[in-house]
Amino acid sequence: MTVRSTLPATRRSVLAGSAAAAALAGTRPTPAGARPRRPPGRPAGRTNVVVVSIDDLGWDELGCYGNDFNETPEIDRLAAEGTRFTQAYAAAPLCSPTRAALVTGRYPGRTGITDFLRPESAASDSFLDPRGASVADVLARRGYTSGLIGKWHLTETYSGDYRRRPGNPYAHGFDDVRVSEELYIGDGDYQHPYFFMPAQPAREPGEYLTDRLAAEVEDFVATHREEPFFLHVSNYAVHTALVAKPDLLARFEAKPGAGSPGRRPLLAAMLASVDEQVGRIRRAVERHGLARDTLLLVTSDNGGQNRPANAPLRGGKGELLEGGIRVPLVAWGPGLVRAGAESDHVTSTVDVLPTAAELAGLPAPGGVDGTSLVPTLTGRGRQRTREATYWAYPHLIGGTLPHAAVRVGDDKLLMWLGDRRVELYDVAIDPGESRDLAAERPQVAARLTAMLTAHLAELDLYPGPPSQAAGRERRVVTETFDGGLGEHRLAPVPATAAPADVTVEGSRLVVSSAGAAHLLAIAPVGPRGDEFVVQLDPGPLPTAGPGAPRERTLVAGVAKDGDNYLLLRYRHDLRRVGWDLRVGGRLEVGGAEPTAALDGVVDLDHPAARIALVVRGASAAAYADPRGEGWRFLFRLDTAGALDLRRDDVRRDYRYAVGARVSGTTVALDGYRAWER
Repeated sequence: MTVRSTLPATRRSVLAGSAAAAALAGTRPTPAGARPRRPPGRPAGRTNVVVVSIDDLGWDELGCYGNDFNETPEIDRLAAEGTRFTQAYAAAPLCSPTRAALVTGRYPGRTGITDFLRPESAASDSFLDPRGASVADVLARRGYTSGLIGKWHLTETYSGDYRRRPGNPYAHGFDDVRVSEELYIGDGDYQHPYFFMPAQPAREPGEYLTDRLAAEVEDFVATHREEPFFLHVSNYAVHTALVAKPDLLARFEAKPGAGSPGRRPLLAAMLASVDEQVGRIRRAVERHGLARDTLLLVTSDNGGQNRPANAPLRGGKGELLEGGIRVPLVAWGPGLVRAGAESDHVTSTVDVLPTAAELAGLPAPGGVDGTSLVPTLTGRGRQRTREATYWAYPHLIGGTLPHAAVRVGDDKLLMWLGDRRVELYDVAIDPGESRDLAAERPQVAARLTAMLTAHLAELDLYPGPPSQAAGRERRVVTETFDGGLGEHRLAPVPATAAPADVTVEGSRLVVSSAGAAHLLAIAPVGPRGDEFVVQLDPGPLPTAGPGAPRERTLVAGVAKDGDNYLLLRYRHDLRRVGWDLRVGGRLEVGGAEPTAALDGVVDLDHPAARIALVVRGASAAAYADPRGEGWRFLFRLDTAGALDLRRDDVRRDYRYAVGARVSGTTVALDGYRAWER
C-alpha cells in the first residue's frame, strides 16, 4: 500500500498530521487562522462522519480521476485538500447490497441483501434485518446522532407507516431521516413533485431533488452542530433515467465532443448538480466551525452503467469486473486527512463503519469485515490490510450469470458459479482484465479458488446441489410412470383452463395438445420438511420441426393445484430455463427475482440430462446437469413474500409435481425423483 503526497512537507502538512494524532487521543489543537471554533456544547474527540453516495457513478467520472469532459470543481477541491483513493471498491455491483454493507460493515452475503431490492410485488419481501449492529447503533454509544438524507433502498415494503416497514432506517438506529423514498424509486425522479415521495412538500417551486438534499444537509448540520453526528447523504442521481437542469444540460451539450463515448451531456449536467451539492455540504460544515471535527467522504454505490464510459476498465454495473465495482473515493477533513495525498490502499464499502467507530473512540464491533482507514487518512499508525476482499453476486442481471470474486494483493479471481470456471487477472498491470492468467499461474488460481470457495461456503447463500449421500436423505418419491399415473392428480394451469391430453407410453408421461395447454401431475405426497429436492429426468427431447418453434416446456417443483405452485421450468425449443410461481391464481412476475427466463444456457438434449429445484425454506436454487457429468448452479430465487415454505401450515398443502406446457405439439418425460434433505 502506497500513500503519495502531492504537496511538499510544509508546516501545514506537519500540523495536519499532529492534529490527526491528537484527535485520536481525544484532544485537538486549534491551528492559527482557523474558522469558527467548535460549538461550545460539543464534546471533543468525536469526529463527525459525512458520507456522500452518488448513485451509479463510474470510477473515472470525476475531474480528479482524469475526466476532462465532466466538471466537478468542488469534489476536485476536496481531493486536492484531502486524499484520493485509486483502489476503492463498492461492496457489490448494485446499490442495495452496497448500502447494506455501508450500514453494517459486513459483506452483503452476511446481511441477506445480495441483489437490488424490488418493489412490494417482489416475491422475496426482503429487507435489511435490524437485529444486527448498524453504524448508527455503534456510534450511539458515544452520543452520536445518525442521519439519512436521501435514498435507503433496503426494504421491499412500500406501504403503511414508514417507521413500521421492515428494515426501515429508524429500526437501524437512524435518528433523523429526510427525503427518503416512500414508494419504489423505479428509474428515479428528479423534479418536484416526486412520484416516489408523494407526501414530500417542496421547499421551493420547481425544486431539483439533488438541490433539495443539499438544503436538508444544511439544516441537519445547523440542527446537530453541538453533538457528534454520522450522516449518509444518499443521492438518487445519477441513476438510470437521466434528468438534468436545462441550463446545465445546454452547457454540456455545447462542449466539444459532446455525445461521443464517455462524454455524455446528460450525465455531466446531473453530476454538476451533485458537485454543487458537495460544495454546499463543505461550506455548511465550515460555516458552523466543524471542518476540523468532520471527515467527509465522497464515493459511489457501484460502477457506472455505461460500459464505454468505464474504459479502460472492463464491464460495468451488475458485474464483478473492475468496471462494475471499482469506484471513486475522496476523503476530506482539514487537520485529520492527509492533504494532497493519493492512496492505492484497497478499500471497500465495508470499511466505513470501522473507520467511523475509530474516529468516535470505539472499537469496531465483532463480526465486521471492514477495517478502519484512519491510519491511511491521517498518515499516522500502521494501516491494517485485509488478507482478501470478497464479492458474491449469485443472481442474474441482463446477460450476466451468477459469479463471485476475490482480490488478494494485485491478484483478482473471478468465479462463475454455474460451472465453477475461473479467470485470474493482475489488476495492477491489467486493470482492464484483458489477459486471463489462470492457465499461466495455476498455483495462484488454485489458492484463490480455495479461498473464494471457502468464503462462499461460509456465506451459505443458496441451497447446494442436489447430490445425494447414502443415509443422509430420505427418498420420498421415485417415479418413472412404469405403472401409469398411479395416484397422481392431474391439474390444468390455471385451474380453469382446458386440460391437455395425457397418456403413459411405456414408462414415459406424454402431454400433447392441438392448442396451448399447461398441465401438472401432482403426487400424493409432498415435503415434510423445508429442505427438499425435486429432480426431473426428461429423457429424449426432439427439437421441433421446420417453421415456427412450437413450445415444449417441462416443469418440476411443488404444487397445491393449478392456481398455487412453485415450479422450475425448461423450455426446450428456446433452451430457456426459468421459474413459475403462482399464488391464489396470480402469476408472480412483478419484481420477480432473479429473472423470468435464462436463455440459451442449458440444453437438455442428452439422454442423461437432468434438472433440479432445490429448496431450503424460502430460498430455492435451480441446477442443471446437461450431460450427466455434474450439477451446474443456474440461479437463486427467494419466495418468502409470496410463498413461505418454512411454515408448516403452508407446506402441508403442497405436493411434489411435474408437468408440461405445450402449444400444438407433444412432449414426454421419463420421470422424476423427490426427496428431503
